[in-house]
Amino acid sequence: MTIIKRIAKLIDVKSIVTFILTAVFAYLSVKGVISGEQFLTVFTMVVSFYFGTQTGKREKEEELNGENDTKKVD
Repeated sequence: MTIIKRIAKLIDVKSIVTFILTAVFAYLSVKGVISGEQFLTVFTMVVSFYFGTQTGKREKEEELNGENDTKKVD
């Protein structure tokens, strides 16, 4: 996959929201509006959701394309 295609895939709504939320909560943490622990909690949830949905989407696409490497055991 070319770099241009990878960059294009990064620019979707979920990615933009993830990056904005990360920036906002990092700013609030640096300014002392929220604690580092609160930032870590929110950041962990946002990143986990983002990567979880990306992984699920990739697995679903692989299943639809027949690229799943799992073998059935009789």
